[in-house]
Amino acid sequence: MEPIIRKRSVQSDLDIYIGGRVKSRRTLLGISQEKLGKHLGITFQQVQKYEKGINRISASSLYSIADVLSVNWSYFVDGYDNASMLSEENGLVYETDSEKKGDVVDLLYFFGKITDVKLRKKVIEIVKAMAVVE
Repeated sequence: MEPIIRKRSVQSDLDIYIGGRVKSRRTLLGISQEKLGKHLGITFQQVQKYEKGINRISASSLYSIADVLSVNWSYFVDGYDNASMLSEENGLVYETDSEKKGDVVDLLYFFGKITDVKLRKKVIEIVKAMAVVE
């Protein structure tokens, strides 16, 4: 059986997915594109191109980004096989409603600041109760 060879576009779905994961994590941590760029020795414009999937991120750069953003490098590709490029991924990466996306990022940011474990569990219960699940 011959392997399936996919023709890659200039901007592939995987590049867009990884870039979106970089942006989501960076935003969640409150790190600017400029600050991330300084840590990596690149310009903020290059970070923008990475995040939009315009420029591909090399393996060594992805490893460095993971280090700065305090995650394992695999974080950026986890879930790609199951993600639909036409839908949102965990409500963060492909959300088209920018206001909703900002709310999600804010929620995650401030939720992460809650140190009391019992309180965190109560917040989760409240959000679950309020959510409309289809």
